[in-house]
Amino acid sequence: MLDMSSELLVDVSAGIAVLTLNRPAQQNAFTPAMTEALSAALRRCDTEDAIRAVVITGTPPAFCAGADLSHRVGEVSATIDPAPWRVRKPVIAAVNGHAVGIGLALALQCDLRYVARDAVYGLSQVRRGVLADGYAHWTLPRLVGMANAADIMLTGRTFDGDEAKSMGLANSCLEAAEVLPTAISVAHDLVNGSAPLTVGLSKRLLWEGLGMSPDMVGRLETDLNAHAAKSIDGDEAMAAFRERRQPNWTGSISSEWPAWDGGAERPVLD
Repeated sequence: MLDMSSELLVDVSAGIAVLTLNRPAQQNAFTPAMTEALSAALRRCDTEDAIRAVVITGTPPAFCAGADLSHRVGEVSATIDPAPWRVRKPVIAAVNGHAVGIGLALALQCDLRYVARDAVYGLSQVRRGVLADGYAHWTLPRLVGMANAADIMLTGRTFDGDEAKSMGLANSCLEAAEVLPTAISVAHDLVNGSAPLTVGLSKRLLWEGLGMSPDMVGRLETDLNAHAAKSIDGDEAMAAFRERRQPNWTGSISSEWPAWDGGAERPVLD
């Protein structure tokens, strides 16, 4: 157990941190306290090598019904620091129920999304005279394309899990009770199969590479592979290949990460 507040439950087991938004009576609507707790939990998930994957979900029946309008929340999901896409571990959204406004924006910031079929999804802020926030104008077009993003954001309409899957917003659409177990199963597969450093580097390049030229992405792939080859798990990968066994990953993101702050196009490699 990393930490717990009344509004966020944090459980760590077998290398997986499950972060649960916990205001079920309010459908897990965001408050400043929840934002602060989620930010602190994600910071620890980013830096602690024992945590290899993260799952964000909500206490049933919802994932997150948006901002709690009784608070001056503002751009709550935009102020989560670090945003899930900046965490150097895979972050999976187990969207087990309704996710609208800030709730959907949070899911869009994650790397993988598993959604409930019969839940309601939408970015309806324009119907209330404000803009969608939480990086939604950046994440949504990347996931579903400009036409679908314009449809969702300009109309403010809602849609279900099947449509979310068909648009490419979700990796899979499931019955609500299957969402969290599926997300945890995927997290276990990531923990047991993938090298932590290369997964983190690949994740960062996926998020940032769409704004780069093909030549720059190609150079980064070459440079980052050379960096990974010199890492602890680079040696283990070769040994496991020679010995025809599964690798035992013990590398450290915290100590082996290149100087890459996300602001520069190219990381500084030793």
